[in-house]
Amino acid sequence: MEEYEATDSKGEIAVAGPTRKKWVGYLREPYVWLAMLARELQGSFVFGVVVVYGVSKGLGGAFLHIVSEYYWKDVQTVQPSAAQVYHGIILIPWVVKPVWGLLTDVLPVAGYQRRPYFILAGFMGLISMLVISLHSKMPILITVMLFMAETGGVAIANVIIDACIAKNSIRYPSLASDLQSLCAMSSSIGSLIGFSTSGVAVHLLGAQGALGLLCIPAILLLCLGFILYEPRLTNYSQKQNLSEATKSMWKAFKCPAVWKPSLYMYISLAMSLNIQEGKFYWYTDPKAGPAFSQEYVGIIFSIGSMGSLVGVLVYHKMLKDYSFHSLLFWAQLFLGISGMLDLIMVLRLNLKLGIPDYFFVIIDECSFHIITRIKWMPMLVLSAKLCPSGIEGSFFALLMSIDSIGILSCSWGGGMLLHLLNVTRTDFRNLWLAILITNIMRILPLVMLFLVPKTDQSSTLLPPELTQSSDATKTCEEENIQLISGIQNNRV
Repeated sequence: MEEYEATDSKGEIAVAGPTRKKWVGYLREPYVWLAMLARELQGSFVFGVVVVYGVSKGLGGAFLHIVSEYYWKDVQTVQPSAAQVYHGIILIPWVVKPVWGLLTDVLPVAGYQRRPYFILAGFMGLISMLVISLHSKMPILITVMLFMAETGGVAIANVIIDACIAKNSIRYPSLASDLQSLCAMSSSIGSLIGFSTSGVAVHLLGAQGALGLLCIPAILLLCLGFILYEPRLTNYSQKQNLSEATKSMWKAFKCPAVWKPSLYMYISLAMSLNIQEGKFYWYTDPKAGPAFSQEYVGIIFSIGSMGSLVGVLVYHKMLKDYSFHSLLFWAQLFLGISGMLDLIMVLRLNLKLGIPDYFFVIIDECSFHIITRIKWMPMLVLSAKLCPSGIEGSFFALLMSIDSIGILSCSWGGGMLLHLLNVTRTDFRNLWLAILITNIMRILPLVMLFLVPKTDQSSTLLPPELTQSSDATKTCEEENIQLISGIQNNRV
């Protein structure tokens, strides 16, 4: 029989008991989970996900988000509506992800499909951020193009790792939600670090100097291209594979099981208008707003990343067995309701209730990001399960580009709304109305929820003819699988 009592140095009885073992179990659980994924999917694959999603997209994306906000506001001195539009343009490389997917799938360089594109992604980010950080007051057009080059590098690396994720989601259906949890956790932790350090970096180096630090994630992508093992292709027909991939993508997209949920995901994202630039300018305004410092703005967004991480944990532990339909219904509904916290703060009702701005904004950001992440997770699982065999990378990139078009639409729509309501750098009188309209529009996609399947998240959604691979496709898959496990099993 196991003992639950122990005598301490003073002779008193101390209860070790199940409580201590329970907490030890909680602390070991992430390690056990990661070890399971590494055992089932190869450790090098898990490492690749952490580098791309955690460092490049998570940390680098969060850092760029805050620093670019100050860059447009303080260096280029543009209006919030214009900054909102520029942010939308910078996202265009994510919209054309199918192009990157096709390039990496059907256009090898020197016989390699993945390594050269990791190297290209690293160079794009490295050069663009160096140029921006070293040249003051560049023309806006050139600046936007350089920012697009940086996001393009991240998008290319993301496409490569997404292809591996989609393959494994089809091959191991029971691990599909775990794979998305791994991506989201890596991204959330990286974002937390990026947001936490961005405000301090802007304070110490200025917005322009802080952009130079984004060369570090780019260098990691560059190194990833050199250290990854990938077998060299032989007897590869680019024309045939491009033709087959295009036909397969069109055949899959015509399937109602694919285009219906894809349409809902676009509508859900496009109608959630983004007016973040207007709120950011108000946050930092010394007269109309709370005049948050650069460091505290970073803290605000880092709290949001913690909320995203909590959302991932809630989804992973409690919600991944619910159906797509029911989970998206409640997430979309609560997303619109939580947005009303912004309205309370802009109308200064929180001060009348005795709640200071610095505390209320943390509640606002945390709740919004928890709900947003819970909504986003089943959409990612759904996208991964809609990819036909053989073209997982290209098709997953296509679905993600549809989501990116939705994000682009909501960004430009939010910029247009700010412009129509005359929300400027100094005039925030109609910001409350913009927030109210945004929250109402977030609830409207519920009427299109019938497009989402009512099955659970471990079910197979595609018909059998779309999940079977040709012989040529199987050969290509085997080569890609070697890429996934190459670091662990080979030395070059």
